Amino acid sequence: MQNERSGLLVILSSPSGAGKSTLARRLMEWDPSLRFSVSATTRKPRPGEVEGEHYYFRDAGQFRDMVAEGEMLEHAEVFGNFYGTPRAPVEEAMRAGRDTLFDVDWQGGQQIRASGLGGHVVSIFVLPPSLAELERRLIARQQDTPEVIAGRMEKSRAEISHWAEYDYVIVNEDIDRSTQALITILTAERLRRERQLGLGPFVRGLMQEESR
Repeated sequence: MQNERSGLLVILSSPSGAGKSTLARRLMEWDPSLRFSVSATTRKPRPGEVEGEHYYFRDAGQFRDMVAEGEMLEHAEVFGNFYGTPRAPVEEAMRAGRDTLFDVDWQGGQQIRASGLGGHVVSIFVLPPSLAELERRLIARQQDTPEVIAGRMEKSRAEISHWAEYDYVIVNEDIDRSTQALITILTAERLRRERQLGLGPFVRGLMQEESR
């Protein structure tokens, strides 16, 4: 049987430092057919960033037009710049049976679920084993000042308060076990009866076969 299905929208959220980016990278290494969602932004390109690969770069007017015309699945303003997920590439991937992985916060996840594509969403929230461990990881990255880390920790509490809105929750104590849990979730979701579009005709064919 040819296992035809629509692509899934896999939402992965977590507070900063919980391991979301590493898990996303490992999931895409496991299945290279996964498409990582490319966001549109109004901020200027940084050295080395490529249009359509890292971001879709748009000016503020273009971005507002896309929002007004329903061309964004989700959008938000972050530190004076707009970021959002264009709808067209996601719908194209869905029609081709390719899953799209989203690295968005709880607000972005809410907007995607309410976009009319909610039936195709699988949402996963990644928790740290403790706030102390989360802070240790942020400090170990050596990317932020103590003031920025304090701000990230405060934001983390707000993010974590939305854990119950997600389909699945992974406590990332061990990155290997968390990766396997993520793979298990995606494998099971792909096999859900209602997602296998060719299953009905296949079963009807089985029922019409004559017994030997």
